[in-house]
Amino acid sequence: MPRPTDQLRALVESYLAELALAPELGSLEEPMRHALGGKRVRPVLCLATGDAVGAHVEGLLPAAAAVELVHSFSLVHDDLPSLDDDSERRGAPSVWARYGEATAILAGDALLVEALRLALTYPTPAVARELTDATLAMIAGQQLDLEGGVELDRLHALKTGALFSAAVMCGLWAAEVPAREHPPWRAFAAELGLLFQIVDDLLDGDGYVGEVGEDGARRLVDETAERAQARLAEIDADTDVLASIVDDLAVRTS
Repeated sequence: MPRPTDQLRALVESYLAELALAPELGSLEEPMRHALGGKRVRPVLCLATGDAVGAHVEGLLPAAAAVELVHSFSLVHDDLPSLDDDSERRGAPSVWARYGEATAILAGDALLVEALRLALTYPTPAVARELTDATLAMIAGQQLDLEGGVELDRLHALKTGALFSAAVMCGLWAAEVPAREHPPWRAFAAELGLLFQIVDDLLDGDGYVGEVGEDGARRLVDETAERAQARLAEIDADTDVLASIVDDLAVRTS
């Protein structure tokens, strides 16, 4: 029987707390750990995916942590004055605001490399390849955002959707699920990433809210959640926990 999300989240927290960062990083460890806050949505999704197909969850933890480290890297760099110029994240100073811009750049770089190191602990290179592809998509999305004029669907698919897809797919690769079984999972992950972003826009009052209004965005949330659930129903696995994740993301308030 798949584990509930609170148990999966606890496993992620414990693993990240005990994660031994490369000793040569020295004083960078503190800003890196400062960056590792959050709700663990993506690593829990990774674990829940592998759990749904019957994999041992503990064996998925390096992949789940790798996804979270990539997410943290992206936030550290996005917060920099040269990009979003955010001095606060999650109610605390952002990494650059607390430790300086140069240290934030290096801490973000180190988080990304640590993520790849974890991904490469698996016998298959597919986990690292999936994560690398997602990271490149996120970087491309950030550049398109700077340039402006790009369609919102494409922008969000790159900046948000790519890592949600990687969370699901890294769980499958780590669980050694054959590639021929992946297409319905990718379809589900795409809908889930879109769902997360539309709700984010509703909470921030921008993005899709600016295009279709608040009521229109709420309709999009309902429609996207329904499609995500329909994709799950097509998958031959115990997806009850994943279905609960869809429901929770559709109604989140922060």
